[in-house]
Amino acid sequence: MITENKKALHEYKILEKWQAGIKLTGPEVKAVKMGRIDLRGSYLGISINPKNNIPETWLIGANIAKYPKSGYSQKNYDSLRKRKILLNRKEINSILGKINQKGLTVIPILVYTSQRLVKVEIALVQGKRKFDKREELKKRDFQKRKQTMVKN
Repeated sequence: MITENKKALHEYKILEKWQAGIKLTGPEVKAVKMGRIDLRGSYLGISINPKNNIPETWLIGANIAKYPKSGYSQKNYDSLRKRKILLNRKEINSILGKINQKGLTVIPILVYTSQRLVKVEIALVQGKRKFDKREELKKRDFQKRKQTMVKN
């Protein structure tokens, strides 16, 4: 595991997950493997390619910092550029059908390596209300107290 979107796990309720590849440049791969990626505020956008009318998914708002040893190859580097998410057409159509419902969105929750490839785990999520967040914190606190009581 390289990074996790912990804020999103607190803010949203996860309904469904998918694993996908992400299209990166060479220096970006090295920077991600160093852990120089920030998923806060990022989400997935779906657009239709005008050339062949095939839907494509894009990671928007993910900040991958410049690789420090890249030198000239990343001279005009945009750390917040859109990056293509690699899913098959069946998965994209499934996501498209589900995000049309009110209150649902798709966000990245985890970035990890699988052998030498960088993968991203995306999730269909629904926003939590304030009382849901409080309830979750209470449950977590209760579990911690219970564990300490059992140890003693």
